[in-house]
Amino acid sequence: MKLPLSLRLLPLLTLVSTVAADGLPPTRLSERQDVQAFIAQMVQKHDWDRQNLVDLFDAANLRPGIVAALDKPSTSRAWYQFHPNFLTAEKTRGGVAFWHRHREWLTKAREKYGVPEEVIIAIIGVETDYGKHLGHYRAFDALTTIAFEYPRRAEYFRQELEQFLLLAREENVDPLTLQSSYAGALGWPQFMPGSFRSYAVDFDEDGIRDIWKNPVDVIGSIAYYFSKFGWQRDDAIVQEASADDGVLDTLAAEKFNLKYTVGELQQMGIKPLQPLDAQQKALAFNLETAPGHFQAWLGLNNFYVITRYNKSINYAMAVTRLSQSIGAAYRASEAGQQPDGTKTKRR
Repeated sequence: MKLPLSLRLLPLLTLVSTVAADGLPPTRLSERQDVQAFIAQMVQKHDWDRQNLVDLFDAANLRPGIVAALDKPSTSRAWYQFHPNFLTAEKTRGGVAFWHRHREWLTKAREKYGVPEEVIIAIIGVETDYGKHLGHYRAFDALTTIAFEYPRRAEYFRQELEQFLLLAREENVDPLTLQSSYAGALGWPQFMPGSFRSYAVDFDEDGIRDIWKNPVDVIGSIAYYFSKFGWQRDDAIVQEASADDGVLDTLAAEKFNLKYTVGELQQMGIKPLQPLDAQQKALAFNLETAPGHFQAWLGLNNFYVITRYNKSINYAMAVTRLSQSIGAAYRASEAGQQPDGTKTKRR
């Protein structure tokens, strides 16, 4: 497929606007002033070998297509357009199979961190379809592209590039060998490098934090992540609600904040359809269930925690709904039943 003219010109525009120290367009990435400033920071801050970084950046391949993808995130679609890719019978079956294969470790994660098995599994299902799709980009290329070619997110991704290089040094791996998504997310749980360094755990205690090939470490790392962000054991995640006309529009900027209690939201005209503790905090949002049709919801503390994993209402609801489907199907299979309550035929 032929790229739009704006994307085909992007590398040229970058070279024109970024000059080397002698005033001429750089011929190597390491000659760019912004890259040289990053290299100097790594040398000064982390005692990094300068020539090693020069060689790494000169080996990097900038990927202009990543910039286009960042401007069109899938999570920005309406709910009715977003959820069919994630709430499928195949994903539910895959989640049940994963649960059966790793029951012991999922139970240990729930007991230690308080996060239900089905929520851990749903994260893996939504992120990488249970480890099938880990991304086909070199992580260093992806992070470098965004850090130096996407000004709107440059500061954040330069921090993540720094974290990635530290990760590679700590884990004793070549930075050019690790694969990621187009945004630099790593492994089955799609941790950003900073999240890996903070929350990846060696759950089976074999001396390696491996979120690429070891499902046990994946399970423990996701559960630990949620526990550190305040997951509350055995609490609900969401509750359907009714809302007075226009009130949710006024709260749109607060949809990722646990600012109000359920009681305060009720006073504003947002009422849960089932009883909730008026003192617990919640965030309120609409889901477009069909073109022009909306359903109001209250996201409780655990829903908010899921948005710390990915700051998207659609994402958090997809994880919630998939976890519910996996949980129901798994328990039905354990009881010898189909999810609809009919008995499973045994051969």
